[in-house]
Amino acid sequence: MKTPKSTYRLQIRNEFDLREAAALVPYLHDLGVDWVYLSPILTAEEGSGHGYDVTDPSTVDPARGGREALIELSTAARGAGLGILVDIVPNHMGIETPARNAWWWQLLKEGRGSRMAEAFDVDWDSADGRIRIPVLGDGDSEEDALEVVDGELRYYDNRYPIAEGTFSPGDTAADVHAKQHYELVNWRRADSELNYRRFFGVNTLAGLRVEVPWVFEESHSEVRSWFDDGLVDGLRIDHPDGLADPVGYLEDLRELTGGAYVLVEKILEPGEELPGNWECEGTTGYDALADVDRLLTDPAGEHDLTALVPVEPFHEMIHGTKRGIADGILRSEVLRLTRLVPESAGLDPAEAADALAELLTCFPVYRSYLPEGAGYLADAVRDAQVRRPDLGATLEVLHPLLNPFLEGEPDAELNALARRFQQTSGMVMAKGVEDTAFYRYSRLVSLNEVGADPSIFAIDPLEMHRRLLERETSNPLSMTTLSTHDTKRSEDTRARIVVLSEMPDEWARLLAELETLAPISDPSFAPLMWQSLLGAWPLSRERAHAYVEKASREADLSTHWTAPDEEFEAAMHSAVDAAFDNARVNDLVSGMAQRLEGHGWSNSIAAKLLQLTMPGVPDVYQGTEFWDFSLVDPDNRREVDYAARRQALTDLNFGAVPAVGEDAAAKLLVVSRALKLRRDRPELFSGYQAVQAAGSAANHVFAFNRGGVVVLVTRLPYGLENRGGWGDTTVHLPDGSYTCAITGTAVTGGIVRAADLFPTFPAALLVQEDAS
Repeated sequence: MKTPKSTYRLQIRNEFDLREAAALVPYLHDLGVDWVYLSPILTAEEGSGHGYDVTDPSTVDPARGGREALIELSTAARGAGLGILVDIVPNHMGIETPARNAWWWQLLKEGRGSRMAEAFDVDWDSADGRIRIPVLGDGDSEEDALEVVDGELRYYDNRYPIAEGTFSPGDTAADVHAKQHYELVNWRRADSELNYRRFFGVNTLAGLRVEVPWVFEESHSEVRSWFDDGLVDGLRIDHPDGLADPVGYLEDLRELTGGAYVLVEKILEPGEELPGNWECEGTTGYDALADVDRLLTDPAGEHDLTALVPVEPFHEMIHGTKRGIADGILRSEVLRLTRLVPESAGLDPAEAADALAELLTCFPVYRSYLPEGAGYLADAVRDAQVRRPDLGATLEVLHPLLNPFLEGEPDAELNALARRFQQTSGMVMAKGVEDTAFYRYSRLVSLNEVGADPSIFAIDPLEMHRRLLERETSNPLSMTTLSTHDTKRSEDTRARIVVLSEMPDEWARLLAELETLAPISDPSFAPLMWQSLLGAWPLSRERAHAYVEKASREADLSTHWTAPDEEFEAAMHSAVDAAFDNARVNDLVSGMAQRLEGHGWSNSIAAKLLQLTMPGVPDVYQGTEFWDFSLVDPDNRREVDYAARRQALTDLNFGAVPAVGEDAAAKLLVVSRALKLRRDRPELFSGYQAVQAAGSAANHVFAFNRGGVVVLVTRLPYGLENRGGWGDTTVHLPDGSYTCAITGTAVTGGIVRAADLFPTFPAALLVQEDAS
């Protein structure tokens, strides 16, 4: 199996297509990249900026360059010695524009008798054999907007097929609509009445049943050709938790690709491990991101920051937010589970729905994979019994129905209810935690990141060494990352915010004054808003307003996507404007941003060097070889200025020496030196040993030896500065002679003063000169 030593993620879209990516290959090679990592490239909804709404899995999207451009990119990559990793989306298809999706169009036209009825996950019996499509607006006369035009049913710009033999002379559009295999309904009915599986709560993404052999084959026909024709080397699998049978899917994929490198976008909760029977090399690296961020967080700030924010403990909060999701936008999924409870169970449907929603709420991880994950279901049952003793009898009945293996039957198989429950628990977790609680729990928002548990505030160096050694032993081919297209804040934004853990008193005073000068009526959202703006400052007014609007509506407390609170949002936007227009507020925000800036740069360098050199396969998200102070999407998917990066890399290659600070080339220097070492001298990264420090500031050093490369970084830089620097601190390097790949400094092994290791730069990448 060909495996990458590093990857570089590119967001392929209309404005930056596969030909643009091909033209970028020389730069990526010079940067030290080993594999190019592409966002989804199959044909998607028109204008899609992300590609996760695939409408035709049999073609490379013409808007992204088409197959010819993929061949062009593959040829360029092969010529430079680079591999290619592609993100694919097996769980769902885009159905926003039915005419663009031939599979969905055929299903709507032919109904449950269609061949495509086996491809999509539809509960036909719940709606009298029709698919409910939630597109109608509010108002009693919305159906009056239906028209029959050119043999199609139209609702404004939406087009739908008309089944053969259902149109008679004199029929109105409403008459025709009533005869179809689908029913256009008010958009608000989706939450409780939808009868097709979605991706989370997105009505325009319909679940696909790739567990059906022909569906797998036909939805992966283009993907198969990539490997048959040698165009692609590996795959990243989006949202495997949505699949009915992830184990079987990955086995099928292994055969289809001929045993290629595969990663899964799997969120692991603390202590959870990737199932051992999955045919893949690892995850996309959010677990690594969480560890790096917490190593750089000062545990001494936890108490004060927690006391500052008027919110309940995180795990109590997420019980409420998850239950709100189960009772709200995913109520239709809970009701579908309820319909799968056999009548022989003797349960009242309303009580069964209540108990199922509570179990989904109490589920401790995204999903179990029965029978191996039975313990998670048992934990959820016990938690639900404690929280809802009135449901005790119902939960006892449901438990064996949700786990057919409970009695140890060797021939047991997953029933429809058990399988569907597994597909649903991840939806509730993702929407209730990442997309709601992460916008409410605001003590230190650098910790509110995808794949992380914000209740875990920090980890110490000893624990970090233990985790990295485990990663080297058990998951050496799993990805590591710091920024992605899905992160709530970029790595450099988080690196600034985390400095607040070292100065909780100053942050408390600042927040109090901001609340006085620019108040909003939500004391839990205000810290999140101001911390996020500080992390990205200076940013444009437009970006700031767009962020706070999205974040506040995701929090779903003071305002909401479906019912914006105009008074609250006006005050919130006024506070944002004050940061630009009110001299005192601007001074406060700018002043604190400047206080965080230098220490944030130090944290950024430390985090990046750790991620690029620790065990695993490091990914660099597009553009983050420079400082990148992005917020949540779409802010983190802005155009990248590659001309500036090319020039800066050329300057570095000709001997430019950037200082850590506003010069983004300082980060580029670290990225390029580390990537080149990993690609060109892999023998230097063949093991893992902790490197120890001693002295008064020993806690500010984190270091390890990879077997020829010694990596040293500064942590908690604000505290280090306040204590007066390194003082008597020393580091015990392995014997040998070293040269720092970043600064060119020569170092001799043994007991070395920390001040000599970090004279001008907060990190060191020491290459042993006689390493073979």
